[in-house]
Amino acid sequence: MAGRRLGKLAADSTAFLLCDMQEKFRPSIRYFPEIIKVAQRMVTAGNIMKIPIIATEQYPKGLGSTVSEIDTSTFEDKIFPKTVFSMVIPEVEEQLKTMSNIKSIVLFGIETQVCILQTTLDLLERNYEVHVLADGCSSRTMVERMYALDRLRDCGAYITTSESVLFMLLGGAKHPNFKEVQALVKTAAPDSGLLSKV
Repeated sequence: MAGRRLGKLAADSTAFLLCDMQEKFRPSIRYFPEIIKVAQRMVTAGNIMKIPIIATEQYPKGLGSTVSEIDTSTFEDKIFPKTVFSMVIPEVEEQLKTMSNIKSIVLFGIETQVCILQTTLDLLERNYEVHVLADGCSSRTMVERMYALDRLRDCGAYITTSESVLFMLLGGAKHPNFKEVQALVKTAAPDSGLLSKV
């Protein structure tokens, strides 16, 4: 159907945004260890497929840096501090402007109802397609997470999973990085309470 948005992804027009996965949030965010594993899976895949990765840290002086389990070595120069909730700060916008081919953003991190939601709204306003990883985002409570995911869908974001995104980016077994990325998803993403709605 002409003009219909399908949310297809291609590696050469996609960027990954990692939101505020910081040490001080560890005790308060539900399923934090599981969300870390998904984030690291995405970072590894992004590096393999040469997908740009941009990250933010909310007031790192007080809340600490990105957790050590996530390897930030390949994008250390693209981690930006912020004090607002949205990731769409001038530094991130500048990065995105230098990537004129980017049409789709894959977004993961915390908290779903605050920074993920506000980042998504700002990106949608700028005409990016936004894919929010349901298994890569969490909150302090599952009520906040559940209703935030509902609202994100209502606003026009695609609610998806890390495995679905990675296989869509590959497109098929002939992709030169297929075996490397397939190895990342041989172990299913850890359960993070998403089936509580079923």
